[in-house]
Amino acid sequence: MFGGHVTVPVNSPHLRKSGSRQLFSDLETSEMKGTGGTPLATAAMLPSPVLLWRLKVMLFFLWGFSCCKISWDSVMRMSLDLRDLFLYEAFLYYNPLLLVTAAVWFWGANLWVFAQSNVNYSKIFDLDQNHLTHKEIWKCATWMTIIVPTSMTSYLYLYSHGEVSWAASQPVLLYTVVAIILIFPFDIFYLSSRFFLLRTLWRIVFPFQAIAFADFFVADILTSMSKVFSDLERSACRMVHRQVATIAWFEADSVCGSHSVAIPIVLVLPYIFRLFQCLRQYKDTKEKTSLLNALKYSTAVPVIFLSALKYHVFPDNWINFYRPLWLLSSFLNSLYSFYWDITRDWDLSCFTRIFKFTKPHLVSQLIYGQNWVYFWVIGSNLILRCTWTYKLSAHLRHNHLTVFAITALEIFRRFQWAFFRVENEWNKMNSKQSVQMQDISGEEEKLLNLNNHNV
Repeated sequence: MFGGHVTVPVNSPHLRKSGSRQLFSDLETSEMKGTGGTPLATAAMLPSPVLLWRLKVMLFFLWGFSCCKISWDSVMRMSLDLRDLFLYEAFLYYNPLLLVTAAVWFWGANLWVFAQSNVNYSKIFDLDQNHLTHKEIWKCATWMTIIVPTSMTSYLYLYSHGEVSWAASQPVLLYTVVAIILIFPFDIFYLSSRFFLLRTLWRIVFPFQAIAFADFFVADILTSMSKVFSDLERSACRMVHRQVATIAWFEADSVCGSHSVAIPIVLVLPYIFRLFQCLRQYKDTKEKTSLLNALKYSTAVPVIFLSALKYHVFPDNWINFYRPLWLLSSFLNSLYSFYWDITRDWDLSCFTRIFKFTKPHLVSQLIYGQNWVYFWVIGSNLILRCTWTYKLSAHLRHNHLTVFAITALEIFRRFQWAFFRVENEWNKMNSKQSVQMQDISGEEEKLLNLNNHNV
């Protein structure tokens, strides 16, 4: 999606003047003649792309098996008393980056489907000609898939063999490298892509300008990754306070414990940013739809803070008063968000009478073909919207594997959502363009009729 290098074909007309010969082809021909066909012989000695691809796949699976074997042996060396605590801590440091890696893989799949469906996503997101393709996105995801588990394996191995200080340095080093790469000012590692991402994040946090499609699209993705940001904050907190590879954080009321007030604050920030975007859109457009959308994001606030109150009120007050309010707010947030996905973000109200059953002609305009795909995405979206409140609730976060699975499912739901949100925007752009063309043709016809009348 964001920035990349453009390769120019050898026989491109831009490499030669009009009417001239193909420069590179002639040079290659003359070189082959002068050297007695040496380039052909060299090319024949190179392995085929299929063989190289198979070798890479084999090495990738060998690396994965090695990481799993080393990690398993390292965990088995620990005592049962420390094993669960240590795995919980290691999981906290690495699960955010693993989820980000999954999101990058999914985004590459989104771009691939857009390209296959002739959806001009670069026009929708207002990208330049150097934007990344799905292949480049997948290349980044591949390196992330290798680096993050390797660091995690090193952490497990070093800690289990008594090298605690070296083990503690592994997540710190990983986070530092990621931060440096993201803000590196030189023209490497897709500088234009990183600049576009950082600029978009800046516009999300400070919506002082008109909201573009890329701004609220990325902001919506950030709401699905609120749990990732919460874990990043807790990881950074332990690194700053030198609690990595220790049990100093184990006390729930400590500065980096599970009862920290920073957890609900970080969880709610993506929704606050998106709410301010909606208010900014209302200021610019005066459309009441923007206020209704802002109301949708505001319904996530009581879900987060009512859940966090469990650690700060008496148990009887939680069970008798705050817990019912939390359940009610979770129910309202899930249904409101689901309704908005169907009727506004996707404009799929044609599928059921509950959602107005208007605009049946939209079925013929669906880009991705099969109708069952839309029924599947509506049903799965409803289910995942309901489980979504689990990961927003601080008092349900003790089972880290369950929360990780639900967060991964939420990222998958957002991956599905992106297909139909971009499709809906593409349909709107095409309809506006066709209306403009009709208006232009109508004005030309009027001018022609006027000229004929004058003659």
